Amino acid sequence: MGKITTYSLAVSFLLAAAGLATVPAKAADYIRSAPGHVAHYADQGICAESGYLSRISNKFHYQIAHVPYLPDVEIADFQGIHQNRYLPADEDHPIARLYCEATAVLSNGRRHQVFYLIESGMGFAGIGGTNVEFCVNGFDRWKVYDGRCRVLW
Repeated sequence: MGKITTYSLAVSFLLAAAGLATVPAKAADYIRSAPGHVAHYADQGICAESGYLSRISNKFHYQIAHVPYLPDVEIADFQGIHQNRYLPADEDHPIARLYCEATAVLSNGRRHQVFYLIESGMGFAGIGGTNVEFCVNGFDRWKVYDGRCRVLW
């Protein structure tokens, strides 16, 4: 290789490296759907997955035990489960959100609406992990989710 060829390769490499430096970094976006691809959370069946419903039941049990003056009941069953809204992850909103609703049948036989939110991308650096937030209408004593669980509609 001559001096001119070596010099040309070096300059080409430096220009390419400088060009890459101007591309915005996406450190936490390792896992992302292809454009136009609907992520798995768009499936309404996700709202009915037993793992999420079990987490809601367990958190509800904890809430009943630790919030004063709530009746001593448990969730016996979920009925009428459906998806209300889906907000996919994108550049401005890296967390996908699925809003669901169901009727909770309590151990005393009463029925209450339950609204819940399933968020994906809640793990370390946005990879993996899901979070479930819920509100059983009539049991949000301190209005954490506003009146009648409005925040989770």
